[in-house]
Amino acid sequence: MNNSTNRPARSAPAHALPRRRVLKVAGTTALAASAGVVGANLASASSSSDDSAGKGSYDAIVIGAGFAGVTAARELRAKGLRPLILEARNRIGGRTWTADFNGVTVEMGGEAVDEKQPYVWNEVKRYSTELATGVGADRYYFPKDGGFAPVPTADVIPRLKSLFSPMFDGSKDYFPRPYEPLYRADLLQDLDKLSMRDRLNQLRLSPEDESWINGATGGLSGGSSTRGAFTMLAQSWALSGYTFEGYLSINTYHPKLGTGQLLQNMLKDAAADLRLASPVTRIEQSNGRVRVTIRSGQVFTAPVAVLAVPVNIWKTISFSPALPSEYQSASKAGMGVPNVQKLWLHVKGDTGLFATNPAEGTRLGAVRPHATLPDGGTLMFGFAYDPTLDCSDPAVVQSELRKIVPEVEVVAAKAQSWAADPFSQGGWACRHPGELTGPFRAIQQPQGRIVFAGSDIANGWSGYIDGAVESGFTAAKQAVAIAAGTTAAAAR
Repeated sequence: MNNSTNRPARSAPAHALPRRRVLKVAGTTALAASAGVVGANLASASSSSDDSAGKGSYDAIVIGAGFAGVTAARELRAKGLRPLILEARNRIGGRTWTADFNGVTVEMGGEAVDEKQPYVWNEVKRYSTELATGVGADRYYFPKDGGFAPVPTADVIPRLKSLFSPMFDGSKDYFPRPYEPLYRADLLQDLDKLSMRDRLNQLRLSPEDESWINGATGGLSGGSSTRGAFTMLAQSWALSGYTFEGYLSINTYHPKLGTGQLLQNMLKDAAADLRLASPVTRIEQSNGRVRVTIRSGQVFTAPVAVLAVPVNIWKTISFSPALPSEYQSASKAGMGVPNVQKLWLHVKGDTGLFATNPAEGTRLGAVRPHATLPDGGTLMFGFAYDPTLDCSDPAVVQSELRKIVPEVEVVAAKAQSWAADPFSQGGWACRHPGELTGPFRAIQQPQGRIVFAGSDIANGWSGYIDGAVESGFTAAKQAVAIAAGTTAAAAR
């Protein structure tokens, strides 16, 4: 889903920069699920809180200020409700984060937007967001005879297409309506039991052929193809139009000024009170109210709450009454992939515009060029799945990268471990085998006056910004209905 191998030619929108042909293979932009943002003082943080008698002025509490939470808050405001947003971090953006790397704006989390992703694309158009594309690689390093060998970009696409496409035979039958993933649940019962490793085994590829694509399945799964459900990957294929070219082009565009700019515009329209550095520790429901306690001990109440944090984080919050077992087990199992780090590199220009495509199990995952720098070097990004690898240390990254490209010289590095982040405890969403046909539908549903949101539980582009926005819209509709019921009851 977040693994893209090519950017086939298609018309760029008028507000985008001219397209360059870019090849992104095997798990290269897998944090595109949610979007990053800079700025801890984007909204006021008032000092008053609701009391348990419900005399405060908030009509809804939104927990989490990523794209799902901000979308929900904006839509609640559009329906006349006054939302409060509680964000655990000292910034907004959730599992995404527009940051600075040696004077260059980079995304430590997700960044991709695309015309095939209708929810985020509507937001791009709504706020006249200028888009950009990255630079392409002239060669790719693939596994060969126990080592790595460079392959010209033009030779990569045909081979990848021949290897990758057969994996999704029959997807038009079992995912005929990609935004309704359970529309043919009858055909998915057995298929959903397969891991990506299981599906690779069914293809019976040669070791070398498999090494060309198992970096994608392993990367998407968070390091091991045995973790991720094959249906997670197959649904993204369906959402991309059931074609190799469509699937490979979904990471073409990113907001030129950062995803933070887009999220700030959305937050402005939400006109919500925003409280940063306010991690939620307890959520209680009683007497027609939701009572939310943050780490400082402060309490806020409202008729309804939207919980827009990663599924992995649900287990860190105390609920009264307790959440049903499906919610608890999903959070314990973890939907956000483990161990993932996203890293940015400044590489000296002597090696040119290269990219790597290591096989599953390599400590340092795929690395891609992003932009050329004034000093002639290259700004690159990549992913790592070994939690012991210090990707913020240029020497460490250089040592790993030289196993693939011996002459490379890494000048600087910056990394974000999403698994180590206490408010994400994992990266992008990737369902486990059996999860789609098992608890997935249940954990999308409100529990009393608590509504759930987030890219993890989106029907469509789960793991992308688009999925977060979609889920925010859904949660807002559910919350408005609950709040309307409260108002009607109060009027009787």
